Amino acid sequence: MDKLYEDLRKIINESRNIVFFGGAGVSTESGIPDFRSENGLYHAKSKYGRSPEEMLSHSFYVAQPEIFFAYYKENLVFTAEPNAAHIALARLEEMGKLKAVVTQNIDGLHQKAGSKIVFELHGSIERNYCENCRASYDAAYTLRPEACTGADAIVPRCAKCGGIVKPDVVLYEEPLDSAVMSGAIAAIEAADTMIVGGTSLVVYPAAGLLNYFNGKNLVLINKSATPYDRRANLVVNAPIGEVMAAVV
Repeated sequence: MDKLYEDLRKIINESRNIVFFGGAGVSTESGIPDFRSENGLYHAKSKYGRSPEEMLSHSFYVAQPEIFFAYYKENLVFTAEPNAAHIALARLEEMGKLKAVVTQNIDGLHQKAGSKIVFELHGSIERNYCENCRASYDAAYTLRPEACTGADAIVPRCAKCGGIVKPDVVLYEEPLDSAVMSGAIAAIEAADTMIVGGTSLVVYPAAGLLNYFNGKNLVLINKSATPYDRRANLVVNAPIGEVMAAVV
C-alpha cells in the first residue's frame, strides 16, 4: 500500500489541474449510509414495502408525498460532518491543485469542508424550494414541526403561500441539471488528472462523465473493483478518506 500511496503523491505533485469525481463512498465515512447497500435496501423494503428507487422517483413523490417525505427525512437528511476525504480535497483546492469536485452526493459536505468549486450532479438537501412561489429554504426548515402544518404533518409547507417545499435533489425519472452537467464536463475535459473515489461507477449518466476525460492520469480509489479499473493509471482498493489523508 505504501508504494500505491507514493505513486499517488507523485501524480498529485506533478499535476496542475485535478478534478475529483466522487460517489456515496465519500460520505459513508461521515456516517451517512448508502441506501443502495444491502442493509439500506432491506430496511426500505421491510419498513415501507418498497424499494428506495421507487420511493425516490418523481412519480411517487407526486402520487404519495407523505410516504416520500417520511422516507426522505429518515434516510437522506443527515446532520454530518466532513471526513478526511472532504478535508483533503478542500486542502488540494487551497493549494491550487484541485480545480473542481464533481459529486453524486447530495449532502453538501464538500462545501462544508471548504471546497468552493463543486458540481452537484444530483442536487443538494441543503437547497429546498416552494413549488408554488419558488421561495427558498434550507434543510433545517423542512424538519421543523412548524413547517409541516398540513393534515399529514410530514410534508413541509411554504411559510409564505403554503405550497409544498420540494428538496432540490434529482429524483429518479428527472433529468440532471444541464448547467451542472455542462460545468462538470468542461472541468473534466480540461483536467490533466482525474481522481475518482468512493463510487462503483455503475450509475449512469453520471459514470459516463469519465468518457470526457482525456488527461494524463486516471486514478480510481474504491474499496472494490469498478468497470473502469482497466483504464486507470492507478487503482487503490481502500477507503477514500484513509487514502486522501495519507497522501495530502
